Amino acid sequence: MTTEIKVPVLPESVADATVATWHVQVGDKVTRDQVLVDIETDKVVLEVPATSDGVITEIKEVEGSTVLGSQVIAILAEGEASATAEAPAASAPAEAAPVASTAKVIDIVVPVLPESVADATVAGWHVAEGDTVTVDQNLVDIETDKVVLEVVAQESGVVGKIIHAEGDTVLGNQKIGELNAGATASAAPAASSEEALSSDELASPSVRRLMTEKGLTASQVVGSGKGGRISKEDVEAAANSAQAKPAAAPAKAAAPVAQDLGERTQKRVPMTRLRKTIATRLLEAKNSTAMLTTFNEVNMKPIMDLRAQYKDLFEKTHDTRLGFMSFYVKAVTEALKRFPAVNASIDGDDIVYHNYFDISIAVSTPRGLVTPVLRDADQLNMAGIENGIRDLAIKGRDGKLAMADMQGGNFTITNGGVFGSLLSTPILNLPQAAILGMHKIQDRPMAVNGKVEILPMMYLALSYDHRLIDGKESVGFLVTIKELLEDPARLLLDI
Repeated sequence: MTTEIKVPVLPESVADATVATWHVQVGDKVTRDQVLVDIETDKVVLEVPATSDGVITEIKEVEGSTVLGSQVIAILAEGEASATAEAPAASAPAEAAPVASTAKVIDIVVPVLPESVADATVAGWHVAEGDTVTVDQNLVDIETDKVVLEVVAQESGVVGKIIHAEGDTVLGNQKIGELNAGATASAAPAASSEEALSSDELASPSVRRLMTEKGLTASQVVGSGKGGRISKEDVEAAANSAQAKPAAAPAKAAAPVAQDLGERTQKRVPMTRLRKTIATRLLEAKNSTAMLTTFNEVNMKPIMDLRAQYKDLFEKTHDTRLGFMSFYVKAVTEALKRFPAVNASIDGDDIVYHNYFDISIAVSTPRGLVTPVLRDADQLNMAGIENGIRDLAIKGRDGKLAMADMQGGNFTITNGGVFGSLLSTPILNLPQAAILGMHKIQDRPMAVNGKVEILPMMYLALSYDHRLIDGKESVGFLVTIKELLEDPARLLLDI
């Protein structure tokens, strides 16, 4: 029986790929899960493993060939390697036998990624090779550009081989490690951490190609990654160092002294995937929209008086505290009903008007700013809004936000006032057309009926896409929110 070896399904944004390196030749015997070939895209290198034991009978695409997703690149004849595979097993060291008899190997794989997520990053391993783990113990965190996914142990056992280290880019359902289920620490295969890696293991195909172009070998490059793995930056640094040495040799000058920072130190860390995504989206919003911000101010005394009067009764009745955000969301939802363009978005040459009210709430988390969505805000009462926002904030703090919590949203509310911000110009949360910034409530002298009064005032800032929303609509929208907040009874009377 023959099996076709195919290129993995490529992400939506990747049109084609290149056959980087074949690790086998025609006639080679292979075992299940053995890596046969590396497929390189413009973003990641994909490993194609054998789906069963067998023999490679045909290689259709050689190294350097351009291929498409799911294209057949080789043929594997199944079963022909099974007879020969028993011989090496029989000659294996005796100490490996207990593991084979008492443990089964379970693949540790990346969870299925959502459709809108092409790849992910290994954020951090919580275990090392040889560690004993229990069922449902968190083994590794997988970070996408939106959420962090936890991969737990399916059974108790010992962690075997870790294939992808922290910082590696991986795909959905990709194997990243092995778990010896049922094994104990003494029975686990002892893989020495000091074991030297081969040059193929130290560098990916694209890095090896760069070393060849620079005329360098793996021994000439110092790897900065885990286990001495070599990155493209390491190759560039080694190449620059090699070019600088001949020029400095004739001068016989004293070697440059490293700068002494004394007690001053600095730390360089790579940006997280979420932080890079935030940066990309903010730049995209600034560069692809006609963004404009309009301001107003609101007297918060009526709401503060209302909260002071009913907050204890509200908490006793609904088992949740009465905050300001429920008033903000209620006012925004009512204003969106009156100004549909603010609740719309641009899709190419079309304007998409949304007949529902999903409000994105900006939440600050240890990983960065995220905007989970409060669904159908117009159908929620004040207690429902408070509970919904509280649940989203707790999920964000604990890193438990799911993709369903992040997708969608027609309008965003961000409250920089909780950090003391007095005034700001928020940036659009694409593809939304507007975002409302709330700020710190601060006592200020105000003219009221010809007299000066000290009132708790707050600035409102509405940033909007001027391609879709005109000045009349933006100002009317902001004034509506101001009026509803200054007279909260209008929220109940719908006037």
